[in-house]
Amino acid sequence: MPDQVEINCTINEEPRALHAFPMERLLDVLREQLRLTGTKEGCGEGECGACSVLIDGQLVNSCLVPVAQVAGCSIKTIEGIAISDDQLHKVQQAFIECGGAQCGICTPGMVIAAVSLLEKNSQPNEEDIREGLAGNLCRCTGYMKIFESVVRACRMQPKEYGIDISEQVDKSPKAA
Repeated sequence: MPDQVEINCTINEEPRALHAFPMERLLDVLREQLRLTGTKEGCGEGECGACSVLIDGQLVNSCLVPVAQVAGCSIKTIEGIAISDDQLHKVQQAFIECGGAQCGICTPGMVIAAVSLLEKNSQPNEEDIREGLAGNLCRCTGYMKIFESVVRACRMQPKEYGIDISEQVDKSPKAA
């Protein structure tokens, strides 16, 4: 069996030196070595999109990518989508507002796919949205709330997103 190798790449805008077996799945390295557990394993076969990440701006299923393939690449996971530690991306904000997230397994991949779509096409029509999210499966929502979330994100003005999430904390009185 080959030895582990050092693989240098950038993950969520931070230079990283990974130590892994060349054919180890990127998904496993992200989750187990880097503890970036937002990227989920659904099927392990590239069929569901739960493990979606962006590699050099391209949407890919991390369960199909050998980690050696990302040497020198820039990777963005769901943990790197927010504007800052306190401000969500407009797609994340729209998913919250529209109820686009249910059990949470597909949500990171859906958000990544929606961000990828909107980076390429800021005003997609319904067909574009369906095509942009086609590689991501959901068993909970029936997709309508997810589509509504993407449409909402398209319509958001800059002043409507990047909302300080520290203000989003539930401040309702608790039952005694």
